Amino acid sequence: MMRYLRLVKYFMLSSAQEDLAYRANFFIGLLHSLLNLIVGVLGLMVLFGQVKTVNGWSFAATLALLGVYLVVSALRGLFIGPSLEALAGMEGDIWSGRFDFVLLRPIDTQFLVSLRQWRWFALIDLALGVGVLGVAVTQLGQALSVGQVIAFLGTMFASVAVLYAILLIFTALVFWGPGMLFTWVFDAIFQLARYPIGVYPGWLQFALTWIIPVAVLTTIPAQALTGDITPGVLLASMTLAALLLIGASVLFRVGLRRYKSASS
Repeated sequence: MMRYLRLVKYFMLSSAQEDLAYRANFFIGLLHSLLNLIVGVLGLMVLFGQVKTVNGWSFAATLALLGVYLVVSALRGLFIGPSLEALAGMEGDIWSGRFDFVLLRPIDTQFLVSLRQWRWFALIDLALGVGVLGVAVTQLGQALSVGQVIAFLGTMFASVAVLYAILLIFTALVFWGPGMLFTWVFDAIFQLARYPIGVYPGWLQFALTWIIPVAVLTTIPAQALTGDITPGVLLASMTLAALLLIGASVLFRVGLRRYKSASS
């Protein structure tokens, strides 16, 4: 375990050196993050300037959902996305043959491809997302109970686990189509996570909860923060996260067996 933790530290330091070599990217990233935040908040302000609730969701609760969305997006941009997406596409490791060198490393392949690259400028998005969550809690007008905090942290853990599992599944598909970046499919669907799952038609709610579980990513953590979650939903989200992690790992290892070395 300590060996793996040391490797994560070295991955983080190496990525930090790469990011700091292009400091102008910090200001570009800051501008992009601020614009993303402003557009999201203004959209909610315009909407709730016309109505008091949307399908039972108040402004404060919807603002909490936006904060969760920003935090989850930031965590994806911080370490999940950069590492996994390096495998796919015409410039990816699989197509170019650089994956041969990944397989030669004396370390678990899934661990290596999942944590080897970090994008530190995503911390800007993470800070903004946490700030939005803080404002949302203030807008709720009541102190959070211990149960709410525990439920929120549990659902956030499940959210990140589900996000990683989904991206690992889409990434594993590159072993069948090396030149394709399959995660663009999820990118389009993930935009739906900006809004409460209840605003969508019933069939789409089912699809976004149990087929591609967007609801677990943002709606359920927001409900946990506002105290509107049931123990059954909490247990179901944790169970789904565990099952997806197992399934994604199995699919990735099946894909590994299909890989043909660039030198063969």
